[in-house]
Amino acid sequence: MLIDVVLAVSGLLGLGVAALSGRLRRWPVSVPVLGLASGVLLGPAVSGVLEIPPVTEDTTWLHTAARVLLAISVMSVALRYPVGAARAQLRPVLLLLGVAMPAMALVTAGLAWLTLGVGLGSAALLGAALCPTDPVLASSVVTGKPAEEDLPARNRQILSLESAANDGLALPLVLVALAVAGADGVGAALAESAWQVAGAVLLGVLTGWLGARALRAGEEDGSTDPAPRVLFTAVLAFAVLGLAGLAHVDGILAVFVAGLAFNLVATGPDRTDDAPIDEAVNRFLVLPLFLGFGLVLPWSAWADLGWRGPALVVGVLLLRRLPVLLLLRRPLRLGRPDAVFLGWFGPIGVSALFYLALEAERLDLDPVVLAAGSLVVAASTVAHGLTSSAGRVLYRRGRRSPSSRRDA
Repeated sequence: MLIDVVLAVSGLLGLGVAALSGRLRRWPVSVPVLGLASGVLLGPAVSGVLEIPPVTEDTTWLHTAARVLLAISVMSVALRYPVGAARAQLRPVLLLLGVAMPAMALVTAGLAWLTLGVGLGSAALLGAALCPTDPVLASSVVTGKPAEEDLPARNRQILSLESAANDGLALPLVLVALAVAGADGVGAALAESAWQVAGAVLLGVLTGWLGARALRAGEEDGSTDPAPRVLFTAVLAFAVLGLAGLAHVDGILAVFVAGLAFNLVATGPDRTDDAPIDEAVNRFLVLPLFLGFGLVLPWSAWADLGWRGPALVVGVLLLRRLPVLLLLRRPLRLGRPDAVFLGWFGPIGVSALFYLALEAERLDLDPVVLAAGSLVVAASTVAHGLTSSAGRVLYRRGRRSPSSRRDA
């Protein structure tokens, strides 16, 4: 019954989103927020139609669902822009990955330690899981006609590429955090991190190149039709994800690298034909996951956090990313409005759920970690979903002010 209800509600919501897709882009609400709200309405907190264990008790399905959705999302980001455009943003993306992401993990861990009173290990686990910018939620900010009208291409490209790359590259931070929490030694964590990242890059390059060559071979003998080509990279993402699991390497990073390699080898039309996959992820595939997440929100565990939960949420949303981007504004070559916009819109979502579930699989987590982490994810989904439309308008106005032009 559970899966039938989730599929039925997700399908009906999807029909509504498809019918109102043009208007929805201008409304102060995102598709993930709709899915989350629907799950809350169906769950024990409101109607009680479905009673399933909260996320603090069972994360198995969440890990699998988040892993699949992230694979499709990072593949779509890798194909979203021409290779030349992606290469032009290499410097700011590397700064965000090498400086901003570790800083965000440290800030989040410090906030968890101050507000929740947890130990160093639990604080490190929360910091590592919540530091990556989520590509699924970020896509709702940077894709679609309104985003193209309101935001410069450079800002959209930076946020997209950073969110896709840091999803995989956050794994070493998570492994080190697990070592700090007692799951393994730090040396073993560093060795595993090196293999996970290096193996993912090698696997991604090889499979992306082979996928592009296979598609071109199909075109040459006329066996590849236009319709299957739209789904080809989605199938490739699943194949890479499975191979990465068998090889015990970072699957999300491997899929992203495979997408970049495919984009490099394939022709221009191959890349642009895959744009509908990105829209499908933003509008439809997120619905079942966020609906399911809404069903398993741990309300009683949140209540047990007391004032500490809201304090952590406010601290993370305001201090995790925004001050870091403002400090890096000049190295990133961003005007003040650009730094504020990119500093605020670094949402925490599916990637955080994925890493929280991974931590729960590898270690007997303190329940506070899952409760606090899920609260931050839910709050970020709502806060960034409700402010995306207004944020674009405010950004556009800020760009036009004389003071912003002087700061640029």
